[in-house]
Amino acid sequence: MKHAFVKVRASSPALRVGDPQFNAERIAEEIARAEEDGTELLVLPELSLSGYTCGDLFLHGELLAGCERALRTVVGATEGKRQLVFVGLPVAIGANLYNCAAALFGGKLLALIPKTCLPGYGEFYEPRHFTAADKETKTVFFCGEHIPFGTRILFRNEQNPAFCVGCEICEDLWAPVSPSLSHAAAGANIIVNLSASNETVGKLDYRRLLVKSQSGKLCCGYVYADAGRGESTSDMAFAGHNLIAENGILLSESLPFSGGRAESEIDAGFLERERRRLTTFRTEEGGYTVLSFSAGNREGELTRKVDPEPFVPQGRELEKRCGLILSIQSSALAKRLEDTKAKTAVVGISGGLDSTLALLVAVRAFDFLQRPREGILAVSMPGFGTTLRTKNNAMALMQATGVSMRTINIGGSVNRHFKDIGHDPEDRNVTYENAQARMRTMILMDLANETGGLVIGTGDLSELALGWCTYNGDHMSMYAVNCSVPKTLVKSLVAYEGKRLGGRIEAVLRGVLNTEISPELLPPDERGEIAQKTEDLIGPYELHDFYLYSFLRRGDPPAKTFFLAQIAFRDRYDRATLKKWLVNFYRRFFSQQFKRNCVPDGVKIGSVSLSPRADWRMPSDASAALWLEEAENL
Repeated sequence: MKHAFVKVRASSPALRVGDPQFNAERIAEEIARAEEDGTELLVLPELSLSGYTCGDLFLHGELLAGCERALRTVVGATEGKRQLVFVGLPVAIGANLYNCAAALFGGKLLALIPKTCLPGYGEFYEPRHFTAADKETKTVFFCGEHIPFGTRILFRNEQNPAFCVGCEICEDLWAPVSPSLSHAAAGANIIVNLSASNETVGKLDYRRLLVKSQSGKLCCGYVYADAGRGESTSDMAFAGHNLIAENGILLSESLPFSGGRAESEIDAGFLERERRRLTTFRTEEGGYTVLSFSAGNREGELTRKVDPEPFVPQGRELEKRCGLILSIQSSALAKRLEDTKAKTAVVGISGGLDSTLALLVAVRAFDFLQRPREGILAVSMPGFGTTLRTKNNAMALMQATGVSMRTINIGGSVNRHFKDIGHDPEDRNVTYENAQARMRTMILMDLANETGGLVIGTGDLSELALGWCTYNGDHMSMYAVNCSVPKTLVKSLVAYEGKRLGGRIEAVLRGVLNTEISPELLPPDERGEIAQKTEDLIGPYELHDFYLYSFLRRGDPPAKTFFLAQIAFRDRYDRATLKKWLVNFYRRFFSQQFKRNCVPDGVKIGSVSLSPRADWRMPSDASAALWLEEAENL
């Protein structure tokens, strides 16, 4: 697929135990269906040509010969198809019998991968029939040709090298040292597992956890195909619980006992970039045979969810996440207050979202330290652009939280400053705006000195990414509690804390949440409403947060970011709007690095931070030419 996505499917067709030709025909039908859907990687269950529950029939030559003939049928079914297929069968090599996965592509048998870990406990007795794989790769004669045989084999698409696959079989995943560990180290971005895992109480959750955790530990995609209907129920039941995971996240699973399939798209390009980012992930390709196949990049629509708010979890997870983030912020601030022996926390309150969150964090920190909230000095500093709405928000918030309050009108001071520097107050340029922001910061700093306290920064991650802050104005503080909180998450945190605190505070916070985002540095309109609306000037924060996540966390190039944005925001923005703000994002992000190279301390709360001491290092004069060229040519 485009942008190094790989469309994958794990399927459990209904089989018959001991009837290889019947099974081959059902598998051939599944291959045909998968081809119509644009599947590039299809995984069938363990021993799917014979059935897993054959027992001592595995020792009969008739069954083994029937499986070899059936495999020829399945190989033929892949001819002219552009999908890599893995199917399971027993394979006799000399005096030994192996539980194998056969890798097929384009009418050819590419290789046989034997199972490494053979369970011989509880209801399993595989060592009775099978021999465990050794570490060496050799060539065997099977199905009328010489075939690579071994566990240390990878399969790589010539047109999309990130589409690189390693294979293990059932118990191999459950064992302490799985073959997939070395597969991933050798370069496999996707691991397939042909399995026959019977269903018992509690096993489904454990299986899901194993697949997710293995994909996270190995930074890979994991495609798990489970045996289902048709296996013998003499002693066991098989649910066909198919799973697809990517880097610790479950993308798809089939409903147990449904006879269904799991399908999704694995972002192999992201996995490859993520491994490069993780310095602890080391590639060791030695000892592996890499077999190439030519599948091209198939066309197809992305079916996996593309979250328009990647920083904001959904459902019940959101409440848990908000509680954790606020705890991180407040405990970090409490530690800083203790270590500096600060008597007060000084917060500028505008009546907007960011300063509200900073005040709520300060309240939590003081409650945690069992200090009276009067030690928080909340300062309202109305200026030329302050509206009655935000002023009332600020006053109501300060009163509801029980903190110390100050109101200092900055209009006179700023006008005197304009006179000192010879600026005409009617000229509403950047000097007019930034002088107000710097005046407010100076007041806060001086009040902190006066009261023996710390100025608590209110700016968020999104503003820092776009440089939407005044250098040495709101850009500066003594501890920045919101510095790694994106704007799309700020609203959720404020709403969560309002619900937790309840009463009058919750009502006040609802008013803040319904207020337009604005720096309020230009006078209100004729109705007294906010005239300077941030998102009209720099673009919607939901888009910029999406672009920021794609750029920093995923390392996606502009074309891929744009592709994903069109899916995520298909019902909200047209193509031209998405492109306009994408270009704007890259231009602002690169040009504003000088502000990020000298930001104050502030705690990291998520996967993305822009602190030059932690997550992001970039020269202030780095060129955006490569990114802008690609974005502008979309």
